[in-house]
Amino acid sequence: MTRLVADTAALAAALGAQDEEPVGGHQHRRAVVMTMGALHAGHLALVRRARELADHVVVTIFVNPLQFGPAEDLDRYPRDLEGDLALLSGDGLLGDGDVVFAPTPAVMYPEGDPVVRVTAGRIGEVLEGGFRPGHLDGVLTVVLKLMHLTRPGVALFGQKDAQQLAAVRRMVRDLDVPLTVVGVPIVRDSDGLALSSRNAYLTADERRRALCLSRSLAAARSAADEGGASDQILAAAVAVLTGAEGVDSLDYAALVDPSSFEEVAPGATGPALLVLAARVGATRLIDNGELTLR
Repeated sequence: MTRLVADTAALAAALGAQDEEPVGGHQHRRAVVMTMGALHAGHLALVRRARELADHVVVTIFVNPLQFGPAEDLDRYPRDLEGDLALLSGDGLLGDGDVVFAPTPAVMYPEGDPVVRVTAGRIGEVLEGGFRPGHLDGVLTVVLKLMHLTRPGVALFGQKDAQQLAAVRRMVRDLDVPLTVVGVPIVRDSDGLALSSRNAYLTADERRRALCLSRSLAAARSAADEGGASDQILAAAVAVLTGAEGVDSLDYAALVDPSSFEEVAPGATGPALLVLAARVGATRLIDNGELTLR
């Protein structure tokens, strides 16, 4: 039976029970999937991949206040623990001995906002970090704390939050955190929209217009496949985003190095990542896609 725990003592007891079991046939004893709840098929893909890699899975559900700015949607961020648990209990996702850790902010930060935090450095100052100052610092702080609490051999993150994934990988490497980070591909609806908990905010018309993000990625790939330079690839993407059926405002569209998130230099060749952030109505959406500069 899957265990739901809400405090660190109960979590430690549940993990201790896992550690007493014989090692199974997987690469790792324990995998962790960190979420903010409002689960969808993208999160479930992370859990399925975790199930393939580890004997036991821990799913964390915690809306982390440290990664929200003063004017952002912390209070209205969707929360549905009962629905999340129902999803996780279906289709053999979680089983006996697996754990769902759903703490409150008081459990995670018993003395209020932590004095000591992780900084994302340069990778936290550009793109998402530029538009959401301190966001990635808040992400890395809670991620590192959850890694300590859950003691996994592998942690899985979605590639939709590409800059977050790059920052986590860098933190794990720079601070010698003893685990493996695995990225799981973006899950999209049949119409191409990347799954996101914030999609629930979109009206029917806004959702239709939000499809321009995935269309812009396709336009950029076509330009790259035709040998276009980086400025031509970006122009192709932006033309779709800002067209008549485009977004209401564009925060950024950038071609970056997938590891450092530095913008690629003119004339560069090889793998690159096109990253997008835009607003449709009042909802801020992000997306990204890999391509090859020729």
